[in-house]
Amino acid sequence: MIKYVCKHCGQYLGEINPENVSEEQLGLHTLTPRERKSIITYDINGDLIAKVVCEYCQEALEKNPELNLISNPLQ
Repeated sequence: MIKYVCKHCGQYLGEINPENVSEEQLGLHTLTPRERKSIITYDINGDLIAKVVCEYCQEALEKNPELNLISNPLQ
């Protein structure tokens, strides 16, 4: 299972069954090793967790760009 979670607020955004899609279709193969390390983790069940930005946090960061200077601005 591939689960999507906001990297700022921790909101669960959804999941995808990996049997239906490949890493290439999701674009994960284009990540550098550094990006992959910062975006992808695994939970205790072995499911892939992709840390992305939800719409709420994206909007907050766009309205308040100074929040980008803080390591965990919206937690």
